[in-house]
Amino acid sequence: MDVHSQCLLPLPKVHLGALLLLSVFAAGCTGPKEWIHNGFKVGPNYCTPSAQVSDAWIDSADPRLKTLGAANAQWWTTFNDPTLDRLIATASEQNLTLKAAGLRIMEARSERGVAVGNLFPQKQEMTGGYSRNAMSGNAFPYNSFPSMKHFYDNSSVSFDAAWELDFWGRFRRAIEAADSTLDARVAGYDDVLVLLQAEVAANYIQMRAYEERLELAKKNIELQTNTLRIVTLRAQAGFVTDLDVQQAIANLAGTESLVPVLATGHRKTQNRLCILLGEPPHAIAEMVKSPSTIPVPSPEVIVGIPAELLRRRPDVRRAEREAAAQSAKIGIAESEFYPHIAITGSIGVQAEQFSQLFNSNSLVGKIGPGFQWNILNYGRIKNNVAAQNARFQQAIITYRDVVLKANEEVENGIVSYLREQDRVRSLDTGTRAAAKSVEIATQQYEKGTVYYQSLLDSERVLVQQQDTLAESRGLIGIHLVSIYKALGGGWQARLASEQPQTSSVSISPTLQ
Repeated sequence: MDVHSQCLLPLPKVHLGALLLLSVFAAGCTGPKEWIHNGFKVGPNYCTPSAQVSDAWIDSADPRLKTLGAANAQWWTTFNDPTLDRLIATASEQNLTLKAAGLRIMEARSERGVAVGNLFPQKQEMTGGYSRNAMSGNAFPYNSFPSMKHFYDNSSVSFDAAWELDFWGRFRRAIEAADSTLDARVAGYDDVLVLLQAEVAANYIQMRAYEERLELAKKNIELQTNTLRIVTLRAQAGFVTDLDVQQAIANLAGTESLVPVLATGHRKTQNRLCILLGEPPHAIAEMVKSPSTIPVPSPEVIVGIPAELLRRRPDVRRAEREAAAQSAKIGIAESEFYPHIAITGSIGVQAEQFSQLFNSNSLVGKIGPGFQWNILNYGRIKNNVAAQNARFQQAIITYRDVVLKANEEVENGIVSYLREQDRVRSLDTGTRAAAKSVEIATQQYEKGTVYYQSLLDSERVLVQQQDTLAESRGLIGIHLVSIYKALGGGWQARLASEQPQTSSVSISPTLQ
């Protein structure tokens, strides 16, 4: 059979619509089976990415760590400090950063409403107008067109609509992205709330530690003032030289120099608490006047298991929801491969005389389907899809990185908390011994059985030991706060006055 005879063979009959549909799918990335399986939407369907977490905490064998049971959602109540409870409650109502996070939720909720609105006719507008028109006498001479009106009125009112059908799921993917973005904003609000609670608690505990350190410094100043009096009397009696007096003065001055430093730190923590409460820096001594001791937490803490971080930490949930939103954007970008199919229509009235405008003979209108296909933009569309996919891969990596850092933060908090408890025990023993040594050295110095250097060294050690012990006791509470923050506890307080809902969270108490 020669070539000419082959060309004369009858071609198989192919339905024009099927041929068009095949060409449409050939232009894009999603096959017809996947399109149907996805609910008539192009682009990938999102599934939660995997993330690596530890099987157990490194110090899980320590009896002070409890892995069974749920961690206290209102963890700050474990300190049994009503003042701290009141500060956190006030900050949750007044903090400006938290209010801004709440407004971002309202913004995302409104943007979702815009996305849902695109499922309905995208163009809905009413137009109207009136004009007085004049025809050119040179273009249409009066003598040549005697029956033509050269001056006439035109009044019109019409309603126009255009409805692009969501044939490829572009608008539904946009709703998916908006839903996930709203969920991410809610998780972002929860994250801000967790950080706020932790910062309030940490600054409050540090403030109490400064107060105790100031009190200890003042007591040591009294002790060393008394020592200086003894040394001065012995020097006047000729039992010791002026060297002992000058050393006692220097020792007292060194202890006194601690007071301004500690007072500055104390004021800074109070200023920070004011900002966290949404107020300008001011004296809050009345608000925090009692109790004046460092909050003492329980030596045990419920930490659960590492896998619970995936649902408890708001920043992990936010990263996962951001990945979901980006996945939907791939489908939005891919829909540009396919034709935009729309129905457009217009109905209205038009007449020369306004009195005839609403006459049945003035009715005008049109309706019909159409499509727009950016087929010549293939390269740009393809690269946009690739860019959206790359951003999705970045979002997955970010999500996994957030999970790893969450593990690290918990482990760092646990080891700091446990080792600080061990440190406090040693410091407490050393402080008791230092206090006893000062008492013995003072008695012996008054009797003249030891040199002043022994008493001087004992007093210096006591000042250092007491200050370090008070600071370490404060660090125990601060490290416990860091554990609860790393575990993602505290955001559940948002649910106290509402029912948890997906993509819909009431935040009115914070936005008053």
